Amino acid sequence: MNLQTQTKQTPYILRLGLWLLIILHTIRGVLTLSVLFPFLNRQQKDHHIQQWCKRLLKIFGLQLMVEGGELLPSTPYLLVSNHISWIDIHVINSFKPVRFVAKSEVATWPIFGWMAKQLGTVFIRRDSARHARQVVAQMAEVLQTESVCIFPEGTSSSGETVLPFKPNLFEPAAIANTPVWSLAISYHSRKTGERSLATAFIGDMGLVESMALILKSPDLGVTLHFLPPLKAEADQVLDRKLLCQHSYQAISAAI
Repeated sequence: MNLQTQTKQTPYILRLGLWLLIILHTIRGVLTLSVLFPFLNRQQKDHHIQQWCKRLLKIFGLQLMVEGGELLPSTPYLLVSNHISWIDIHVINSFKPVRFVAKSEVATWPIFGWMAKQLGTVFIRRDSARHARQVVAQMAEVLQTESVCIFPEGTSSSGETVLPFKPNLFEPAAIANTPVWSLAISYHSRKTGERSLATAFIGDMGLVESMALILKSPDLGVTLHFLPPLKAEADQVLDRKLLCQHSYQAISAAI
């Protein structure tokens, strides 16, 4: 599958300049996390995270559209999203910063892995049921005061369909009766309106290779479509399987 579907590409000289901006922006992020973050409260940290992510999207030429975001509550919730790219996290944070649960491989990424750790990302080992249970307990604690976002597909996809959801990470929300909001994320060409595969982070693709593909695409847009939680009927218990099924169906329909 050819991920670069657009015939027109960002000029090479411009891409070189954008690479320089990415490097400088990353250095700025590292300095902010190292020097400033230890002295900030949660609200101040979220402001810096949001501004940094907005700037990153601007460098990559990604234009953000949001549907249903005004309905999100001010109290903690579990956000469930389909997963297409490493940049999903920055897209979501550019609108409203939350804590994330990510696969353990992300922690090993140069610089970006370290940054994710400093931002309070919860890492999960997909090959360990015991570690998954520990993550569930950690999520339940975080959800008492902060919202958390999960990608229950367990991996990224092309975005054309939604992979089956794993219900384990819905457990903290079921136990604490925390609302579960669903999020359908999609990338498209602003020029044609058609779905773009330029951001798809799949197979054995590396982070730098993925960045290069995005930079080649001059008119990318991304849409965040927030979908309301499942409401329990009389005497109904919303367990993790019901919550998982509802989110999967809602996101699949939106995609």
